[in-house]
Amino acid sequence: MFAHRMRLAAAGTTLAVLAGLILAAPVAQAQEKGKLDLDKIPAKVMDALKARFPKPDIHKWTKETMDGKDFYDIEFKVKGQKHEADIRDDGTFINFEKEIKAKDLPKAVAKAVEAKFPKATLKEIMEITEVKGKAEKLEGYEVVLQTADNRMIELTLAPDGKIVAEEVLKEKEKEKKKEKK
Repeated sequence: MFAHRMRLAAAGTTLAVLAGLILAAPVAQAQEKGKLDLDKIPAKVMDALKARFPKPDIHKWTKETMDGKDFYDIEFKVKGQKHEADIRDDGTFINFEKEIKAKDLPKAVAKAVEAKFPKATLKEIMEITEVKGKAEKLEGYEVVLQTADNRMIELTLAPDGKIVAEEVLKEKEKEKKKEKK
């Protein structure tokens, strides 16, 4: 998620993004029809997910590639709280995200968002945690917001409030974000 976007942005590789969308399309289409095909997720990935998040209610997953290695981007809820996790096919966590409330954003992050997009409405806030072995480290925040002129923007911010990525969401993504609220 966060690390993946940063590597793509740094490389400026449009082809990688397009290839990822093309490869993920069949999985996304199957999920839209109500079929999650959870049996296609390797057991090691599911075991790792369930060890960290018991009883996840999975509602979407895609198989993706980063640095030549496959991983699974899994969206799920635990006790009603939205989460996402990136897990390599050997069961190694890359990172995970959990939804938080606006009041729980660090002041530096909230100020950076307000300064960049005054009068915006925050639609979704995810706290990103990087995982290395058994160690977990706060990596940053993803904030989806609607600007005063009705554009949907996703910001990725470091814990200190520095904006590290900004993306205008496409029409299709706008609809998905509205449905989730």
